Amino acid sequence: MTDPLTAADELIERTRSTRTEPGANPQLEALALSVSANLPVLLWGEPGIGKSAALQQLATALDVPLETVIASIHEPSDFAGLPIVGADPAVQGVPMAPPDWAVRITKAGRGLIFFDELSSAPPAVQAALLRVVLERRVGSLALPESVRVVAAANPPSSAADGWHLSPPLANRFVHLRWTHDPRIVARGLTGTWPDIMFPQVNAARAAGAVARARGIVSGFLTARPGLTHHLPTDAEARGGAWPSPRTWEMALRLLAFGTACGASREALAAALVGAVGDGAGLELLNYLEELDLPDPNRVLADPEAFSLPERGDRQLAFLTAVVSAVQSEPSRARWEAGWVVLAKAVDAGVPDVAARAAFDLAVMREPAWPAPSHLDAFVDVLRLSGALP
Repeated sequence: MTDPLTAADELIERTRSTRTEPGANPQLEALALSVSANLPVLLWGEPGIGKSAALQQLATALDVPLETVIASIHEPSDFAGLPIVGADPAVQGVPMAPPDWAVRITKAGRGLIFFDELSSAPPAVQAALLRVVLERRVGSLALPESVRVVAAANPPSSAADGWHLSPPLANRFVHLRWTHDPRIVARGLTGTWPDIMFPQVNAARAAGAVARARGIVSGFLTARPGLTHHLPTDAEARGGAWPSPRTWEMALRLLAFGTACGASREALAAALVGAVGDGAGLELLNYLEELDLPDPNRVLADPEAFSLPERGDRQLAFLTAVVSAVQSEPSRARWEAGWVVLAKAVDAGVPDVAARAAFDLAVMREPAWPAPSHLDAFVDVLRLSGALP
């Protein structure tokens, strides 16, 4: 006769048996894109909608270990480390011993750390977690670069003893709103869930993607300087996504990864809004829709064949992208092609737009490279800046 508990366990395993299928899911794609870019991610959603399950699915897809830490039940010392006094503290110092989960994932060399119930953690615990997210250190232990950090939180209204996140901690995450799709849930309960397609970086597009992202962010903030840093006034908004130089750097990386990986517009939009907030993010998305920035590497390959955009912010975005492309793969031919591009800005009657790009291009000159013929238009500006004697 079969043991009753054995039969029960076998039935439980049958209910857990599932499969996955390809399917468009911008929510999962935005999570995978942010994790690929090695940016800390914070999933906001009501209890029981599958945040933890998504992390387990992502770890399985990447074939990496997953360490789940319930932030709300830990003490600050669980993240800052416990002091261990050695033989001679005056000489050796007092190291801070890390917890077991940090040791395990460091030994593995790669993986996902999942901090759950972050909004239920008191401010002292959040402050200790700040160092883990910012410096990637747990006690005296440095986490490997290939370890990714993801957290989850319930809105304070639905969290047990919920707290608003402190602004310094909140400003270090990409905030993704986690919701459930009834159709996906219904399909999943039949045994089939959507697959997480982890983004694959196209190495051939990487350099151009970074140059394009630099141009976009630089051009946008030139047009909207007030959005460079804007700390919200109310506590709830300060505990979410808002624009700062740090989060614009995150947006730049997301743009570069989105281009290099061919991410969908919906997933990239969710990630960008999650980095810099609703207002700044939506303005950036509108800017992207209208920008239509050409590939700077293609322009450098044939600089005579392109036309300079008419709007000043677009001109600056494009010229910044061109200079960044030259910086990423410097050669005499590409450097000289960059001057041909800048000369078109002079011909268009906007030398002031090209002045900063001209300075950046000038300082890249190798001693053996002759001065380009197009340099004459920028001589006065470069002399004033000190780039030319």
